[in-house]
Amino acid sequence: MFNLSKLSAGWLPTMSRLQRLEVLRCLSSILVLVVLLLQQSNADVGTAGHYNPPYTPTACFGYDPLQFPSSFLFAAAGEGIWDNGAACGRQYWVRCISADRPKTCNPAQLVQVRIVDRALSAVSRSSSDRATIVLSKTAFEAIAKPSASSVNIEFVQV
Repeated sequence: MFNLSKLSAGWLPTMSRLQRLEVLRCLSSILVLVVLLLQQSNADVGTAGHYNPPYTPTACFGYDPLQFPSSFLFAAAGEGIWDNGAACGRQYWVRCISADRPKTCNPAQLVQVRIVDRALSAVSRSSSDRATIVLSKTAFEAIAKPSASSVNIEFVQV
């Protein structure tokens, strides 16, 4: 087993304070990268379309206005995640990773959406047939240019 106390007793005290800070900064950067890589490995890949109002009634909560988050970041589940209605109320982190046209995605933007509907039975038509997730207009515009009808996404259940 690796003994850090022997290592630090050997070379760490001989380093200047600036060098020690640099080593700690490098180690923390490596740790952050490892965490990000592990988180990304848990994500699924799919497609997202968008839809516009009217959003009610929904397959999950009918006409209840409280079903929609105040941020308007919500979605309809495609058949791949619908799970016989068990998807209702689930929340997902969604990020755009690519599209047909360059510079469509805002890959730095991540949105958390709540499933409130089933894409196949949504009152408003989706911009993309067979999408994994159909995002509200607000959610879609946060991660991609609104002119796109469909984008490729990474998503993970919260």
